Amino acid sequence: MKMLVTGATGKLGTRVVETLLKTVPASQLAVSVRNPEKAEGLRSRGVEVRQGDFDRPQNLDAAFAGIDRLLIISADGDNETRIRQHTDAVAAAERAKVKFIAYTSIANASESTMFLAPPHRATEEAILKTGIPYSFLRNNWYLENEIPSIQGVLAGAPWVTSAGNGKVGWALHQEYAEAAAAVLSGDGHENTIYELSGKPLTQEEFASALGTVLGKEVPVQQVDDAAYADIMKGAGLPEFLIPMLVDIQKGIRDGALEIESNDFEKLLGRPATPINEALSQIVNEISEK
Repeated sequence: MKMLVTGATGKLGTRVVETLLKTVPASQLAVSVRNPEKAEGLRSRGVEVRQGDFDRPQNLDAAFAGIDRLLIISADGDNETRIRQHTDAVAAAERAKVKFIAYTSIANASESTMFLAPPHRATEEAILKTGIPYSFLRNNWYLENEIPSIQGVLAGAPWVTSAGNGKVGWALHQEYAEAAAAVLSGDGHENTIYELSGKPLTQEEFASALGTVLGKEVPVQQVDDAAYADIMKGAGLPEFLIPMLVDIQKGIRDGALEIESNDFEKLLGRPATPINEALSQIVNEISEK
């Protein structure tokens, strides 16, 4: 049985491959990457490295040839680009007669009002249309996404948010990676949807946990979207990112990431790491840099 992971040199993909290599022979594993030179370390360990660029769908046929189980890790980019890239990748998987597709999606993708949801919904629909057995890994929110804000708190800034009382199911990159590896290499995951979420917390609850880890009070500054945009601009964030960040806050405020689920436990045999412990890991990583 041959497995392939796309985007294998990215933040999530790297962790998925490393997790797989703990239990899967390297000879059974292939990766598809835009720049094969970045995957030389994997090649030297016996992993087959294939060139696969979602912007060049004609070369995905070769990238996916002979693959039994495929993990498509969602690409970066604007919604229109991602929809095109993902649906091209699904079409290539169908042409290559892949037998199983796992896909990293977003929380509650089929119903979500989050502005990030349309590419995930389109990709899930494209996979369903192929009739190929699938698993949708609906990842809630990466705790690592909060590193810039945590760094701000470490420098003395308050926790700034316009998300109101909306809750988020934060979990670590590593846990989402372990869940994906379990589905790709395990049995019994055909035609499944996993809502992968940590315990849903408000911004106040998150800031309180961060304060406990840091041993100091972390004040929360609740603002409206316009003020949030101004504060992010003042913090030096790139102009193009600010509307996206505002939209994320709005999605959280509207409940798009408030998912109660024990699916991590189903796949990992344990719940997601408790927030205080997970934040301790992040803070330690920041301080070591």
